[in-house]
Amino acid sequence: MTQRITGELYKKMIFNAAAAIENHKQEVNELNVFPVPDGDTGTNMSLTIGAAEKALAAMTPGTIGYAAEVVASALLRGARGNSGVILSLLFRGFAKSLKDLDSADAAAFADALASGVEAAYKAVMKPTEGTILTVSRLAAGVAVTAAKTESDIEVVLELALAEGYIALAETINQNPVLKKAGVIDAGAKGYLYILEAMLKALCGVTIEKAAPAVTEGSDRADFAQYSAADILYAYCTEFIAEKKFKTDTNRLRDFLDVRGDSVVVVDDDDIIKVHVHTNTPGVVLTEALTYGPLLSIKIENMREQHSEAMFYNAAHEAPEQIPTAAPLPDPSDLKDYCMVVVCAGPGIEEVFRDLGADRIIPGGQTMNPSTEDILEKVNAAPSNVIFVLPNNKNIIMAAQQCAPLTDKRVVVIPTKSIPQGIAAMLAVDGSGDIDDIAANMTAAGKRVHTALITKAARDSVFDGIDIKKDEYLALIDDLLAANGQDASLVVDAVASKLNGFSPEFITIFPGEDVSESEAEAVAGRIGSFSPGAEITVIHGGQPVYHYIISAE
Repeated sequence: MTQRITGELYKKMIFNAAAAIENHKQEVNELNVFPVPDGDTGTNMSLTIGAAEKALAAMTPGTIGYAAEVVASALLRGARGNSGVILSLLFRGFAKSLKDLDSADAAAFADALASGVEAAYKAVMKPTEGTILTVSRLAAGVAVTAAKTESDIEVVLELALAEGYIALAETINQNPVLKKAGVIDAGAKGYLYILEAMLKALCGVTIEKAAPAVTEGSDRADFAQYSAADILYAYCTEFIAEKKFKTDTNRLRDFLDVRGDSVVVVDDDDIIKVHVHTNTPGVVLTEALTYGPLLSIKIENMREQHSEAMFYNAAHEAPEQIPTAAPLPDPSDLKDYCMVVVCAGPGIEEVFRDLGADRIIPGGQTMNPSTEDILEKVNAAPSNVIFVLPNNKNIIMAAQQCAPLTDKRVVVIPTKSIPQGIAAMLAVDGSGDIDDIAANMTAAGKRVHTALITKAARDSVFDGIDIKKDEYLALIDDLLAANGQDASLVVDAVASKLNGFSPEFITIFPGEDVSESEAEAVAGRIGSFSPGAEITVIHGGQPVYHYIISAE
């Protein structure tokens, strides 16, 4: 029996929730309607609530009100994707309801759940039923009713969960998209995992995160026993950065873990000392600069040390440029406005820079940047007016959450794809007031049609069509256009449908694994369907999508 939730107990509830979502994130991902690894729901929810876990890890919360505020603040800044943003809103309302309370009884807890639902509904411009919003609302309603006569919070939460699962089963019938796909709502399922985990914490049960797969010897390799070819990461990179702009070194560890091995991060009060083996020291140092100025740098080529032949080859290559910290702009040098753009792929980044992007946020497919990621670039851009182009429908809400977190004016242009973002940038002529510029950019983005060609990440059924793992999958303006094992047939289907728009210009962005000859062949096939259109191929180098195609 639990009759009151203290700050320390709430901390355990959040830790359980983070572990549960991490353990079940792939299961939640599998519920996504389209089988494309594009910032999946489970991954986004796990990363979002993981931000709260990290915020609580180093503190001992005295009151439920303080603990809830810490969680809400961390979730807001760490929110990724629409599911992460809505989750952060649920916890934001929860925190406001518990403000100034030392502990919460059943009635206060139930009211907090309801306040969270109210905050989420208010923030979502067009709430859709049959989603996490519906399930959280119905669960909270039962909790409020139960708490009027029941003082045991465990019982109240059990009843709320029972109603939540009834509501979850109904989402397939409430939401037409889910009904066509034959699945329940992914975000709602994730939310119920969180409530279940919280209930287990109330009952004294601790959920452990499943151990990640470990590559034997990856962190303890004796490189003296390897040939040069066996060294996966060539550059031993060490640096010391002043901890000035950011202080969450756990995020730096996560960043380094996916870009190398032998990661050591020593977090002092004022500085961060890092050791990592990586193939991209420039990328690592660029990320380090977001924490503060670099005080010292050492980069050694381990393959070069291992082999004189490698030394000879390296000597004939241009050394990588090491970035240095840029001075803060003088107020008199501020621009009228700046452009902050989210995109992935070196070729696409170059296009946006040529169009005038002031800051680039790497992201989009597979990894949606958090609100904090976007906010950092907003604050670093040399202007008090910032246009943000998310270029992905799952990043728009995270971008919009930046507005109340900065003194700058943040204008989010709701671009849902790379082609929409490029069209929006092309519409900027440098004249007019901010509202006019925003209107022109938004209108320009809507005039573009976007086709995406990739491979299905898993088996799925959409609108009665079976989609098999690893077969080619094409989307046009977010609608399924074609799928199958034959890439040529899928390209032809896309080309035929694009021709239906009577395009004057078609731009093709091949992905990172597409060769020049393959790209030219696809361009030829598309051009044969639209002989009157001007066809341009720009190697985008983006992950996930073999081709991003713009038709205008």
